[in-house]
Order: sequence, then structure tokens, then C-alpha cells
Amino acid sequence: MALTKKKKIIIGASALVVLVVIVIVSVFASRKEEPEVTTIKIETRPELRQTVTASGEIRPIRYIKLTSEVQGRIQEIYVNAGDLVKVGTPLVRIDPTQLQSSQEAQWAATQASINDVQNARNAVSSAQQGLAVFEASVAAARQQVIAQQTAVDRAQIDLTASQRELKRVTDLIESGVASRSEYDVAHDRFSQAKIALDTARANLEATKIAVKEAQERANQQRMSVQEAKTSIKSSEMRANQAQALLRGQSSQRSKAMQLSPLNGVIADIPTRVGEFAVAGLSTTSLMTIADMSTINVEVNVDETEISNVEAGQQVKVKVDALGDKEIKGVVTLKNPLAVSKSDTTGGLSPRVNVQEAKEFKVTIELRDLPDELKTGLRPGMSSTATITTKTKTNVVAVPLEAIVEKQPNASPSPSATIAGNVPTPVSSEKIKSIKGVYTLTGNKVKFVEVTTGITGEADIEILGGVKSGDEVVRGPSRVLKTLKDGMTIKRQTKKPGANGNANEGS
Repeated sequence: MALTKKKKIIIGASALVVLVVIVIVSVFASRKEEPEVTTIKIETRPELRQTVTASGEIRPIRYIKLTSEVQGRIQEIYVNAGDLVKVGTPLVRIDPTQLQSSQEAQWAATQASINDVQNARNAVSSAQQGLAVFEASVAAARQQVIAQQTAVDRAQIDLTASQRELKRVTDLIESGVASRSEYDVAHDRFSQAKIALDTARANLEATKIAVKEAQERANQQRMSVQEAKTSIKSSEMRANQAQALLRGQSSQRSKAMQLSPLNGVIADIPTRVGEFAVAGLSTTSLMTIADMSTINVEVNVDETEISNVEAGQQVKVKVDALGDKEIKGVVTLKNPLAVSKSDTTGGLSPRVNVQEAKEFKVTIELRDLPDELKTGLRPGMSSTATITTKTKTNVVAVPLEAIVEKQPNASPSPSATIAGNVPTPVSSEKIKSIKGVYTLTGNKVKFVEVTTGITGEADIEILGGVKSGDEVVRGPSRVLKTLKDGMTIKRQTKKPGANGNANEGS
């Protein structure tokens, strides 16, 4: 059936209305697709610091766990946990009764041994005096030998003379010159001289025997002197041993009062008055003293950042108990041994665990501590350290949220993500992502690949790709993920009460 003219006009008007509606809807739809972003102009920063942040706790330069060196019941504890102590401060007193009795007994034994030494010395002196007497007897006997030898020689001369006289008288008698009486006198004189010689010889032999006997007595006395001297050495050794034991007992007695061996703070007192302190292999722990003359902070740095940490780097430390106060410090030690985050014992594990993250212990020494802060720090307080690992001046930098990472030769929209939020690739082959920023020309964006340098707390260094003065898209992150080259954007306008950084550089 043919359409009338009126119907044709109605259909044409309806089609025109539909077309107008479609145009209007498409215009509003295209306006709605323009994303709102914040922008910033790239500037040259006077300084950019790369940092590593790690958590840990306050540690003193050293701990001393004071243990009991003597056993006995604890009578007094003179300090409380948290007290500051100096060298020589009384800490703990243990009942000294048993120790004092042992010391007194040892003192008596020492005195007895000293008396033995004196008696031995007296014996040596007496023996030496006896030896002197015997040596004098030997000397006198030897003088007698000399005298008796002289008498023998004289008797021998007399005998020889009387013998010559007897021979001469005998010759004269045979010649008829001498009388018989003269012969008898000469013969008697010869006989007497012979008897005198025999007597002198006998006396000489007796005197020699007396010398030998005197020498034997003197030798025996010398042995007695030597034995007495040996006895002195033995007595002196026993006395020295007794004195050493007495010094040990005195030392033990003095240890009943435990004094502080260092300046520090009482960190822990696990014992109580009335408990029995045991010494030896299972010695009783009395208290823990922390040397707070130098205060350290020990932090655990993740294995991905430890390569940037070196001794001598400056650190800012915040202690939870002190609020936002920053304390200056310096890295003094980087432990070369990695430990698993769940490992509380430390050391090398016999089994390699590649599934668990590792970390390294770093020691930081706190510097320039005011007295009010130093006295407020206690071992074990939680702390956070920000280590400055690298510093650069006059650096071109952009905020970290402006950096976009995407896969090469991929669509910018589905694959481009904010730095630090790169999803794990599904493929087993790891593809290196491209870092870049979206620059603005008019109201259109363009992805520009950049070369980055060090990373600060909120900014990252740009080494190439863009320059100072260029305007780049800063966020929000949900919008950056959807941007494409050539896309038109709309700058966010600053709203009353909003953060001034939201429209920075626009």
C-alpha cells in the first residue's frame, strides 16, 4: 500500500528527531569520556636523597648479664629495673655467713702454715749452728794431725840420733875406748826414742781417725741443714698454697656483695629477695645491665635494598616512644649474613629456603643525643630508621605517582600501570617493562619513555626523555591506567579545602 504524503512527512520528521537525539547523546558521551587528571610541571630540585627505611629496636653498646659467683640466699637487692647505676654501685647482697666461716677457717690454716715456715727456718738455723761446731771440730782435729805428725817427725829424728850414738858407742867399746856403762846409756836412749816414735805414730793414727769421724759428723750435719732447707721450701709452698686459698676465700667473701661493673641502666631483675642463688654450671642470673654510654639501633634491611647500605651513611631515627622526634645516627655495621624473616635464632641454616624473603641486620649508632632523650631511651624500644644511601643536587625529578610502567608493543590502556603496582606477568618469560610519563600538549597526552636515576621518598630522578618545564600527568592512578596516546584530558580544578598539590602545575 502506497504511503500518503502526510505519512511520509511524519516518518521524515521522526527520523530527524532520532538523528538529533543521537547527535546530542554522542556529544554528551564524548564529553563524559574526557578524564580529569592532575598535572605538574617538571622542576629541577636542589637536592634529592635516596633512602632505605627499616624498622628495629634500641640496643645498648653491650649487655652484661650479672650472675652469682657464690651461692647463698639473696638478702638484699638495692636497685630496681630502669635505675641508672655507675661503676661500684651496690646491686645485690648474698648471705655471707657460710663464706665468712670458710674464710676464717682458711685464715687459721694459713697462720699454721706460716708458723711451720718459721719453725723450719729455726731448724735450719740450729742445724747450721751445729754444722759450724762440727766443722770447727774437724779443723781442730786436723790441727792435731799436724801436731802429731810433727811429733812423729821429731821422734824419728831422735831415734835416728840415738841410733847413731849407739853405733858410735858400740864401735868405741869394740876398740876398748868406751865403757860398758856408756853403752848402756846409749842403748837406753835408743830404746826410748824408738818407743817415743811408736807412740807418736799411734797418736797420729788416732788423730787421723778422729778427723774422719769429725768429717763424717760434719757431713751428716750438712745433710741435716739441707733437709731443713728443703723443709723450708715445702713449708713455704704449703704456706703460699694456703695464702692463695685464703685470697680465694676472701674474694668469694667479697663477692657476696655484687657491685656494678659498668655505667649503665638496670634492664632486668629476674630474681627476688629470699631466693637461693646457685653458682657453678647452673649459676643464677641476678640482673641484666645495659651499657647506654653509646646507644645503637639494630634494624633489619630487606635483601633487595641492602646493596645500597654502607657503613658511614647518615641516618634519621624515630623512636615510637618519643613520637615524631628525629635522632641523628650513622651506620656502623652491616652484617654480611642474611637471615630469613621468620628466623629468630640467626646463623647459617643447614637448609636453603628460596621461598622466604631474607634480610640483613644493620647497626646504627645514635649521635648528638640530648640528655633528656638519652635518659628516656631504653633497650628494646621500637624504632624506625631512614638511611640516606645516596644524595644528588640539582636533580630533574618527578613525583613517583607520575611514572607509568607498561609492556613494550602493547596497548597503553590495559597494560600501563603505576610504578610499583606492576602485575606479575602470566608468561614464564620475564619481559622488561618500559618506564615513562604522560606529557601534555594542549589538552592531549603523549606517552614518553624516560630514563630514571635515584629514587627519593616521594620523587624519582629523570635522566632523560623529558626536561625541566615539561608538564606531565601526575594522577590519579586509576586514570593513568586508562590513558592512551592522543587522548584528550581535562585538568582538575582546585576545590575549596582540597589539597593544594591536587592541581599543582595545572
